[in-house]
Amino acid sequence: MNTPSNMIDLGTKAPFFELPNPSKSNEMQSLDDLKGEKGTLVIFMCNHCPFVLHVIDKLNELYEDYNERGIEFIAINSNDVEKYPADSPEKMIEFQIERKFDFPYLYDESQAIAKAYDAACTPDFFFFDDKLDLIYRGQMDDSRPGNNKDVTGEDLIIAFENLLAGEPQEEIQRPSMGCNIKWK
Repeated sequence: MNTPSNMIDLGTKAPFFELPNPSKSNEMQSLDDLKGEKGTLVIFMCNHCPFVLHVIDKLNELYEDYNERGIEFIAINSNDVEKYPADSPEKMIEFQIERKFDFPYLYDESQAIAKAYDAACTPDFFFFDDKLDLIYRGQMDDSRPGNNKDVTGEDLIIAFENLLAGEPQEEIQRPSMGCNIKWK
């Protein structure tokens, strides 16, 4: 079932979290430890979702382009791994190695963080400024699996560039679309 983002209010403060990073021996990492100097993109995603698989390589390219400019990405997997073992922490490590992305990929076993962010789908994107105020939420671009549009990352790029240039964000922000988060 295709689930859209809930599109929470802009200006919302990023809810704090501290979660284990399976790729770093479950070291606990917090929003404060990881946040970017200029901006922070929080991504709710998982390993098996076709919508995530569709964008992950472009997401990694964006990370390589923008991380050195002060924007950090933090991915969080909140899926119920009992029902969806493909999203287990062990598989998160394999997925990260296989898809060669370097941004932190944390495990939200209790699902409390997904609920705090009102996340709905994978992938769901929340972009915060240096004060951790929400300035963009919604889709990465217009591409979806099977719609034959190129994965460009355009909507995120516009949000990143506006932030870096000190410009206001677009008023019209379109929801992301993906598989629903697998709630317990």
